Amino acid sequence: MEEKRKDHGALLNQGEENELEVFGYRTQNLRRALCFVISALTCGVLLLVFYWKPQWRVWASCIPCPLQEADTVLLRTTDEFQRYMRKKVISLYLRTLKFPISKNPEEPLVSDRHSVINQAVLKPELKLRCIRVQKIRYVWNNLEKKFQKVGSLEDSNSCYDIHRTFGLGLTSEEQEVRRLVCGPNAIEVEILPIWKLLVKQVLNPFYVFQAFTLTLWLSQGYIEYSVAIIILSVISIILSVYDLRQQSVKLHNLVEEHNKVQVTVLVKGKGLQVLESRLLVPGDILILPGKFSLPCDALLIDGSCVVNEGMLTGESIPVTKTPLPHAEKTMAWKSHSSEDYRKHVLFCGTEVIQVKPSGQGPVKAVVLQTGFNTAKGDLVRSILYPRPLNFKLYNDAFKFIVFLACLGVMGFFYALGVYMHHRAPPGASVTMALILLTVTVPPVLPAALTTGIVYAQKRLKKKKIFCISPQRINMCGQINLVCFDKTGTLTEDGLDLWGTVPTAGNCFQEVHSFASGKALPWGPLCAAMASCHSLILLNGTIQGDPLDVKMFEGTAWIMEDCNADYCKFGMPDSNIIMKPGPKASQSPVEAIAILRQFPFSSSLQRMSVVAQLAGDDHFHVYMKGAPEMLVKFCRSETVPQNFPQELRRYTMQGFRVIALAHRALMMGKLSEVESLAREKAESELTFLGLLIMENRLKKETKPVLKELSEARIRTVMITGDNLQTAITVAKNSEMIPRGSRVILVEANEPEEFVPASVTWQLVENQENGPEKNETYINIGNSPAPARDRGSCYHFAMSGKSYKVIFQHFNSLLPKILVNGTIFARMSPGQKSSLVEEFQKLNYYVGMCGDGANDCGALKMAHAGISLSEQEASVASPFTSKTANIECVPHLIKEGRAALVSSFGVFKYLTMYGIIQFVGTSLLYWQLQLFGNYQYLMQDVAITLMVCLTMSSTHAYPKLAPYRPAGQLLSPPLLLSVFLNTCFTCIVQICAFFYVKQQPWYCEVYRYSECFLDNQSNFSTNVSVERNWTGNATLIPGSILSFESTTLWPITTINCITVAFIFSKGKPFRKPIYTNYIFSFLLISALGLTIFILFSDFQDIYHGMEFIPTITSWRVSILVAALIQFCVAFFVEDAILQNRKLWLLIKKQLGFYSKNQYRNWQRKLAEDSTWPPTNRTDYSGDGKNGFYINQGYESPEQIPKEKCELGGQTTEQHFWTIL
Repeated sequence: MEEKRKDHGALLNQGEENELEVFGYRTQNLRRALCFVISALTCGVLLLVFYWKPQWRVWASCIPCPLQEADTVLLRTTDEFQRYMRKKVISLYLRTLKFPISKNPEEPLVSDRHSVINQAVLKPELKLRCIRVQKIRYVWNNLEKKFQKVGSLEDSNSCYDIHRTFGLGLTSEEQEVRRLVCGPNAIEVEILPIWKLLVKQVLNPFYVFQAFTLTLWLSQGYIEYSVAIIILSVISIILSVYDLRQQSVKLHNLVEEHNKVQVTVLVKGKGLQVLESRLLVPGDILILPGKFSLPCDALLIDGSCVVNEGMLTGESIPVTKTPLPHAEKTMAWKSHSSEDYRKHVLFCGTEVIQVKPSGQGPVKAVVLQTGFNTAKGDLVRSILYPRPLNFKLYNDAFKFIVFLACLGVMGFFYALGVYMHHRAPPGASVTMALILLTVTVPPVLPAALTTGIVYAQKRLKKKKIFCISPQRINMCGQINLVCFDKTGTLTEDGLDLWGTVPTAGNCFQEVHSFASGKALPWGPLCAAMASCHSLILLNGTIQGDPLDVKMFEGTAWIMEDCNADYCKFGMPDSNIIMKPGPKASQSPVEAIAILRQFPFSSSLQRMSVVAQLAGDDHFHVYMKGAPEMLVKFCRSETVPQNFPQELRRYTMQGFRVIALAHRALMMGKLSEVESLAREKAESELTFLGLLIMENRLKKETKPVLKELSEARIRTVMITGDNLQTAITVAKNSEMIPRGSRVILVEANEPEEFVPASVTWQLVENQENGPEKNETYINIGNSPAPARDRGSCYHFAMSGKSYKVIFQHFNSLLPKILVNGTIFARMSPGQKSSLVEEFQKLNYYVGMCGDGANDCGALKMAHAGISLSEQEASVASPFTSKTANIECVPHLIKEGRAALVSSFGVFKYLTMYGIIQFVGTSLLYWQLQLFGNYQYLMQDVAITLMVCLTMSSTHAYPKLAPYRPAGQLLSPPLLLSVFLNTCFTCIVQICAFFYVKQQPWYCEVYRYSECFLDNQSNFSTNVSVERNWTGNATLIPGSILSFESTTLWPITTINCITVAFIFSKGKPFRKPIYTNYIFSFLLISALGLTIFILFSDFQDIYHGMEFIPTITSWRVSILVAALIQFCVAFFVEDAILQNRKLWLLIKKQLGFYSKNQYRNWQRKLAEDSTWPPTNRTDYSGDGKNGFYINQGYESPEQIPKEKCELGGQTTEQHFWTIL
């Protein structure tokens, strides 16, 4: 039994972002028939419930069974939302193919021994079972008893396997098998038919409730009001459908062109074939002809090429791709290339702009992934299936609606009781009870909550900020931490050459300044700058990384295509040749040819080339990269002793520093260069010197960071650049304020006898004289003065240290993050991880980057803002067309305004429902209710107009130093609704009973015919008497009464006044009078209500179904309404919105924020040993001195409460233990 239960469920995509639980079910015909009968008996209500809750449908019509026997599967997300999906298991039969297939179980179907296809097909039936989830196909693996993804080559293949198995192409039979199993290589985004979108919108639970409400009101003759709500709902639905349709069309057009590419493939035994890209399968050999848009992910196996990866990275910089090596190791090909495997992969949607055949035929690549498994497919899937928002506002809004619905249910039973007590007909009793049930939940609610976001979106659009996830605008109002990329975001994109610092004889030489105008003198450093790059010549123009372009321009050399002239020098047939330009210094070398490149990657922090100088019979290796990385590959005797001090001298001034190195290769054959391993080439190098480049701050950076700081919004820098440079940029931009201390956190991996360690070093400021505006920084060993220990401090660390701390010191991580400001040398994966860690501390995180290496972090953040217009930024919720960080405060302001507007509208609609509910309940006591036009005036002329314009108030131009409330269920808001409800009840109940005490009062509802006969001034013919109750077909005399005449002006003025009270302006929105339409509508509605109250026109009294009263009574009604307004306004403005008062109350009651980062801040403020300075701590669990956080290495992260750090000891303590 236990085994069966275990087989019933499994995990899909284990450890990945889209991890799902999958459960097996078998359909039972009897259960299915029973569900059909119940659906028919309930007129389709059960089907509607099953549409909303797919899991109920499965549980009702199926029984649990092992996944192997299932014909239906139920999928559940493993996140906090636990969403369900139902999928049918599909069977595919290989016997439908046009050629015979062996039924021998021992004989594999496909040549790739690692392929899941061999284990998925059942023999002799030649059948396989599959499911399609979020555009990805999964097949049942009969051997491992689980569903596995198809559409990609298995990662377990080694380099040798890939070359041997796929090098000559697939047979046409194997292609057909793979096409059937994997499906077409197409990223198909269906343009949903309008009727489908319409049905999806209409079947929303709220619209279904609305349809029920309107049917009820229409059946009772409330035609005008119902028609108005129907028109509003239809407009709302049409706008939603139009918006969804436009998005669908836009996305369809974005991907459609990649589905129709003509490609050339190598078929085993048949040679080259041209076919449609839809027919490609994993394992096909793709021939790259030249300029070419890739329709799939492919692995380069022969030749090299240059690719524009702007679609993926957001940077239109050519990237050189190299072939997968012919290594004979059994290691998986990704592991063989470590973190740098991407240098062999050509991604779908990227553009091949140049190919370089190896001399053994055309450039070839193995199809790695097809369809939605590709990089582009993954990008499109992230748009089609975005991560759901876990925002308190939406959860609280649902709870509020449930509360209002419960209030309506109470009203239903109250009305039923009252009408049954008065022995009204059962049909009339139920109808009237249902009307009271529908009063509490306003039908205008969905449209009203959407309008605030729509207005904010339009205002953002005017500021050139575009949004693909409008629901995130409200979330922007809660942002309290913003992460910034450095290069291209805080600083200018381009770098300017400042100078070079060459070395000779183990010493740094005189600086060569580019500002002097003198040409760079010839030498190994000049040769390295001229050749160590990934630049290409395209249509006579040099293209590539801006840093490489600047560096090459600094040499004054030029680039040319290879021609026959260079063969005279013994140069090989290479695509590009570098030679001295007219302005270059005299050089004994006439040309340099690049023979091989080892590309740059952010994880390796270096690149190198193998080059040949004209006339030389041997080759040279040139390397450039991050100085601290490059010196590891140099012979120690060639590195100047003062290298750390010299490097620090420049990085502390904010310069970008690149180091260069060289080595002569003693090999004469080109074939030896082709097979040279990177590890061998990048060893025993000679250090050549430093290249210094300036990276200036954008002029908008400093004022924006100052604005955010004044608003108490934390700013953090996450960059791939040097740590010291990042610290200087942070100081110059005042991200780190003047006078603040910076503590460097440096962590090291454990070694054989030494556990992992973390060192805390205090960075000290030194000014280099009053006339120089430069900051120099020393890393000193002097302890911090006691008086400074509690002052402002900031942690700075590198990606390497972050990794070690995450892995070995996980309990230290939150302590560092609450004061961590600079994270340098961070890889794209680490950027995403860091954003996620900040979110775990309950920060609302914004991320602003230029899209280059930030795509993951932009998607992970609550609000990701891309400054790039490339296709990669499509996955970012926000995109700014203005390439600076001014968009960040704009977005936060609009987010705050939209959030406050949403709260205001929600409070207003809640109060509007309660006001009507109280008034209607009082009238029900004597079997009455408000008239048709009375409701119409409140619902359309006031509420509808107010809701549609209330949110159009613009954001306040200055960011307040605090955020608006982030949840509806907060004490001020709940008190606001509760107290306003009390005021409403008191005034309405008093008016209801006080009118009965008046000497002129009479119970009109009991003596309506007699009363009408006496009202000769207002009713002079029989037809008017008969139609006195308008077009409402209710019990005679159920509307006309002194009570309804008294209560209507009170409730109407109350609706107007609460709209004014809840439309607070400063500090998050501009004052209410700046919203001209809203102000005009409020004044007009109030004027119209007072006019109706005091007018003595027969037509008005007939239309509104009022009874004339004496003027003094009308004045009393107005005074009561105004007194209620004054009290409510004072309570709301002076008490409930008084932030200082609430802070005082919180302090007195000892209430503190429950946010994790606040708790850590309080704990650390009380810790006299924090922050640590100038000491080293070691990991240890008391046994072997090592602490490992498996969460960093395995996909499933261990919960933090389980992470234990045995003890943080000082350096002396550790050696005592040893």
